Parts: sequence; structure tokens; C-alpha cells
Amino acid sequence: MDITISSATQAHVPELVSLVNGAYRGEGSKAGWTTEADLLDGQRTDAQMLSELLAKENNTILIGTDETNRILGCVYLQQTGAVMYLGMLTVQPKLQAQGIGRRLMAGAEKFATEKHCTSIEMTVISVRHELIAWYNKLGYQPTGASKPFPPDSKFGIAKQPLEFIVVSKTL
Repeated sequence: MDITISSATQAHVPELVSLVNGAYRGEGSKAGWTTEADLLDGQRTDAQMLSELLAKENNTILIGTDETNRILGCVYLQQTGAVMYLGMLTVQPKLQAQGIGRRLMAGAEKFATEKHCTSIEMTVISVRHELIAWYNKLGYQPTGASKPFPPDSKFGIAKQPLEFIVVSKTL
């Protein structure tokens, strides 16, 4: 599958909201292996959150599109000094396990290198063992740090106590 990696614009926000919420939450997300539907209820994001992310100077959302410009996946990046934070890696559930996530990760790493970052850091829900293992295969290792899951329901409503672990990769 041919994928073009580019930066999202405000015009992409409605499609991104649908993609991200559909991949992380609800019954449709269970078509893929990265669903959080068993861990969280509610939305993953909304148009206001994504618009605000895109409006900030050091933030980018990379999108992977097919030849018809349909968004197949995305990844959020936020630069702070020499560290690039990576989050919201998303691939349409029915297209997962076809290399799109790896292509987006490679695009994110290339973008971070072009921005003179020396590492990429991300947080992963600690009970997402299969996802942590996937990131390990890409060279991301736990740092030993953890962070609480936000209590704000705008990110979802936890069905059990959750926390994040921090993983990092030196570029």
C-alpha cells in the first residue's frame, strides 16, 4: 500500500476526530489490535482538542494518506527542546497490521531528526502489554518513569485504575 506522510491542517480535523475516536473507543475499534475499548469509555479526542493541538507552534500531527487522500492513520508530535513527544498513533482498525503504523513511526522519527531532536518520548497505558512490546521492537524502551492517567473525562472514562509508563528512543 502506497502511503504519503504529510502534516495535517485544520481542514483535516473532522476526519481526524472520526479516525482517532473510531480506532481507540467503541465496538468498531475492536476490529484492530490497538483498541482501548475494554479499558476506557467515552471519547479519545474532539474537534476542539485537535484544533488547539494544531494551533500550537511546536505541535504537528502527521497523517498517512492513500492515493485518494483518505487518511489511513496519524501521529501527534510535540517538540520541547531536543525531545519530541509522540502520542495518538492511530491507524484505521481494519487496516492495522499492514505496516501503516511502522510507516507513521518512521515518518515521526524522520520529522524529529529534521527538527534536531535527540530522542522521542511517549506514554503508554501500563496494561497495554502488546502495544508496549510493539514499541520495544521499534527501539523504544521503558525509562522507569510513570505518570497518572488524567482524571479529566475529556480523554475517556477509565473502567479500572490506569497509569502511563514512559518509553523513549534515542535518535
